Amino acid sequence: MRNMGGLRKTMPVTFWLYMIGTLALAGIVPFAGFWSKDEILLDASLHYPSVYGQLTLAAFLTAFYMGRQVWMVFFGTPRHEAAAHAEESPKVITVPLMVLAALSVLGGALNLPFEGFHNLGHWLGYTLGEVESLPLDLPVAGISTALALAAIFISWLIYGRNPLKSGQIDPLKKPLGFIFTGMENKWFVDEGYFAVIINPFKQLSKFLADVIDWRFWHDFVHDTVILGTYNWLSEVALTKYADQKGIDAFANWLGTATQWVSGIMRKVQNGFVRSYALSVMLGVVLILGYLIFK
Repeated sequence: MRNMGGLRKTMPVTFWLYMIGTLALAGIVPFAGFWSKDEILLDASLHYPSVYGQLTLAAFLTAFYMGRQVWMVFFGTPRHEAAAHAEESPKVITVPLMVLAALSVLGGALNLPFEGFHNLGHWLGYTLGEVESLPLDLPVAGISTALALAAIFISWLIYGRNPLKSGQIDPLKKPLGFIFTGMENKWFVDEGYFAVIINPFKQLSKFLADVIDWRFWHDFVHDTVILGTYNWLSEVALTKYADQKGIDAFANWLGTATQWVSGIMRKVQNGFVRSYALSVMLGVVLILGYLIFK
């Protein structure tokens, strides 16, 4: 809003539709907001006098900030380059707004506070039970309407008579002081929300991501326990001991034993006739010895 201004000329359709919504929300007769607000205020005045005072003040402030919006957004001169080049919204936006504006003008007829016109109340009675239908109370309606008009007039005195210029400080900033500062900063609800919820949540998320997930799960459980155990099994238990000192050692022993037996057999099969004759003679001696001493 502080960067807008002058949109009444560049967005005329939106301006008039917004004016209808403003008057309805401010509770100006005969718009729908007047009838609904009147019944709420009347019911509160009859049953909850303290609540009635609060709601009346809320109705005054509602009309004031709606008037403030209209003066700041649609009147004066643009206070930003984007506002200076604003264009009217397309029909896909303005047509639904026209329907809503028509309901804001005619919607109050659904439940006018006159005998025989409480159609909405009678219809709700079928599902909610008996609904209290209140008549029009001129003092309550008159006070709320007068306050709404006064609030709009006051908003004009502050923001409409001398529209804000680019970079100008809000006229209410100085007289309201810390109240304006609090409202301008949304009573620091966002800061409190960040301090109580967002920042602790981010710290907890960082702890879970960095300490639990990365350092503990990834570095310790995955890399140290799982990967370390797998590496020990594959490199030490299986490769070094089972494969090299087990399978390879047994295969190497077989080769060594074969070479040893081959060396012995090579001495027997040397290719000399005298060695074969000696072997035959020894065989004959062994056989004769066996037959003699059997």
